[in-house]
Amino acid sequence: KWKPLILWVLKQGPHRFSELRRKVPTASQKVLTEQLRQLERSGIVERRIFPGARAHTEYRLSAYGTTLRPALVALSQWGARHRKRPQTSSAR
Repeated sequence: KWKPLILWVLKQGPHRFSELRRKVPTASQKVLTEQLRQLERSGIVERRIFPGARAHTEYRLSAYGTTLRPALVALSQWGARHRKRPQTSSAR
């Protein structure tokens, strides 16, 4: 459920964790962390830690992850086309 949303945000470029939380507000911090770790283990997302007085972590699509861009765009286009589709009684 969350991975496509996370990948869609990261498709736009690198993001700090706090930026991801703002752009995927319905995901809890725990869920967002778990999903990012799974994507990192899969080699789709890269995590970069910036040390210093105000240390932060940045996430971005890896080279392998960027190969998902066409699929993400296609899913987005499909969703936009079918967004206003009336719900059937079985979908409620």
